[in-house]
Amino acid sequence: MSTQLGGQPIYILKQGSSRNRGRDAQSMNITAAKAVANAVRTTLGPKGMDKMLVDSIGDVVITNDGFTILSEMDIEQPAAKMMVEIAKTQDTEVGDGTTTAVVIAGELLKRSEDLIELGIHPTVIVQGYRMASEKAQDILKGLAISMKPSDTGVLKKIAETAMAGKGSESANLLLCDLVSTAVTRVSDSDGSVDIDNIKIEKKVGGSIEDSEIIMGIVLEKERVHPGMPTKITKAKILLLNVGVEYKKTEVDAEITITRPDQMQAFINEEERMIKKIADAIIKTGANVVISQKAIEDTAQHQLAKAGILAIRRVKGSDMDKLALATGATIVSSIDEISAKELGFAGIVEERKILGDDMIFIEECKNPKAVSIIIRGGTEHVIAEYGRAIEDAVRVVSTVLEDKKFVAGGGAPEIELSLRLREYGSSVGGRAQLAIEAFAASLEIIPRTLAENAGLDPIDMIVALRAAHEKGETTSGLNVFEGKPVDMLKEGVIEPLRVKIQAIVSATEAAGMILRIDDIIKSAKSAAPAMPPGGMGEMGGMGM
Repeated sequence: MSTQLGGQPIYILKQGSSRNRGRDAQSMNITAAKAVANAVRTTLGPKGMDKMLVDSIGDVVITNDGFTILSEMDIEQPAAKMMVEIAKTQDTEVGDGTTTAVVIAGELLKRSEDLIELGIHPTVIVQGYRMASEKAQDILKGLAISMKPSDTGVLKKIAETAMAGKGSESANLLLCDLVSTAVTRVSDSDGSVDIDNIKIEKKVGGSIEDSEIIMGIVLEKERVHPGMPTKITKAKILLLNVGVEYKKTEVDAEITITRPDQMQAFINEEERMIKKIADAIIKTGANVVISQKAIEDTAQHQLAKAGILAIRRVKGSDMDKLALATGATIVSSIDEISAKELGFAGIVEERKILGDDMIFIEECKNPKAVSIIIRGGTEHVIAEYGRAIEDAVRVVSTVLEDKKFVAGGGAPEIELSLRLREYGSSVGGRAQLAIEAFAASLEIIPRTLAENAGLDPIDMIVALRAAHEKGETTSGLNVFEGKPVDMLKEGVIEPLRVKIQAIVSATEAAGMILRIDDIIKSAKSAAPAMPPGGMGEMGGMGM
């Protein structure tokens, strides 16, 4: 990049830097963003296809989850990275609708190219898109249907819609039941849900039908001593955030031992200290001890003799879940150990799952933390089931918090498209063209659903428009029958927040990309120079 002063060029940027301006810059960014949208578009809907992603070391991921696909792709182009950010925001906020958000953003940018060709300034387009987005949110809120937290049927349908096309159709009823049960179990009275209290464990072996929910916590751990019982019923559980070992001094110290009897006395004192801790534990009446830290061998022996099942080095996050599930208090000091700190579980048992030892803490009285165990034939299958269940957990928790949902199957997008066209006519001016482009862009969702199902997209869009013009606001595309049907009767429903967030994210990303009219790339830094003589100058073994 340079400028002229009296015929002499003045270089502003480092040599090797590049710059694209105006239409060239806009065209580059829009093309890159559309490419990202097209990459995930074929995964949308119950008949969407999967992608196989192979990384630089040969690891394979097979999925149709939009966020996972974009996260695994090694994307360099800055505008394309912004599309990945849409998926990340959508996934973080609501857990589903990532593909929808990216596809809508790609279509908004595609429609904007035509408007730019007509001479409409990008800032006018962005303003029109923003107006359309705000109006669309108001319309969606008007279309939303309220629900009660006790309506488990709605929660199961929400989960089923979220998992559609994720390869779990054969066990949909089971998985939807697991998800809705888990979310309602950990939810508070006001409907708020901390999904971190739902632990999802994936174990290869068996089939998806073998998946189950544990009213408690599952740990990938084993007993610390073979002499301990493998099963405890009516478990009284002590949770420790302190090691069952002798206390070390907080300062550096040396002990000088000159005689064998002094060494024996030192060892005896260590054992006495550990035995004192073990006796304090036994005195509480606990028959299960779970420690975040170490349990010394002497203590293991003492606890085993007392018929106590002990587990050590459990993660802090799992300790928090155990406290919620069992009602126990995590003890941080040996001096605080008492019977009132204990929690309860109906069963604590060590079981082998495909050769791996696991501890099941279940039948808790009123668990506020639960575990879902997912089973399947291969690691790739289980990983995809896991992503499907994680998405379902998040959307069910979203609808439980908001208590609002809308029809699925492209029904909201068609209704929004029709109403936004009417709104655009009332606005007038150049902004009307941008609002109409926004309205047309939303039809990409039912269009894509039709294309991915092998249906004629034009015929399907025409049929859907006709149904909505008759006032059938919940009419969406049944991809299995190839015709518009009432999505509420079909049980295809989605949380209101998922739809709103998808539109907001897509509009913001499209607006940001459209406002860029200059791309300045710095020159890449040169690789560090090798020492003279290269590797030959480096020291080595001589002969």
